[in-house]
Amino acid sequence: MQQYNCIIIEDEPLAAEILQDYIADVPFLNLKHTYPDAIRALEGLRAGNIDLIFLDINLPKLKGLDFIQTLKHPPHIIITTAYHEYALQGYELNVVDYLLKPIEFSRFLKAVNKLKSFVSDKVRAAPLFIGDGLDHIFVNTNRKKVKLYFKDILYIESLKEYVRIYTAEKTLTAKFQLGQIDELLPKADFLRIHRSFIVSKTKIAAYTHAAVEINGKPLPIGRSYKELVISFLDRETV
Repeated sequence: MQQYNCIIIEDEPLAAEILQDYIADVPFLNLKHTYPDAIRALEGLRAGNIDLIFLDINLPKLKGLDFIQTLKHPPHIIITTAYHEYALQGYELNVVDYLLKPIEFSRFLKAVNKLKSFVSDKVRAAPLFIGDGLDHIFVNTNRKKVKLYFKDILYIESLKEYVRIYTAEKTLTAKFQLGQIDELLPKADFLRIHRSFIVSKTKIAAYTHAAVEINGKPLPIGRSYKELVISFLDRETV
């Protein structure tokens, strides 16, 4: 049975204890450490070999959702919180599940079982879109693998079963789903703005509450993505 190493980031001792007990009852989970805040957890993540984070949102020093966005290649994340209003933003950050406290064991078990499907999807995607965890990926297109640096990507457009990747120099089309690519891109550098578009944060030249502009082209902001996107862009505004 495959084992998944996990950590807990939780500042409430009782909530952390409940999660520890639940994890101990699941054979494929291996708890490595519990941290009272996200800053301390960074050291454990730098050591590597962490597959899953159980993450509270309302943390001291650095809030949980902000913490996720600081991670270039985050592990899988299950949010554990008493605040339902952040669910949409959590799912936009590709969390495995969003658990509301008090958490029943049956609901906890359903969430961790979803982890297996997330991992399987990533494994199935690997032959199509392979990266070395650093600064580029290889895209299967026209029967060859083309190296593509993250810094060169302007935006990515969904074409249902395919995606079109735009750079300043070329456009590539690959048989891939947008959600799968979103899993592989560094979260610190890219932002999903619509069910059909992912954009490079640094390539956004202008924006309104309805669209962002990249390389002279306006791209729509989806209704369900608007709060997260505008919140990020407004933080960048001076």
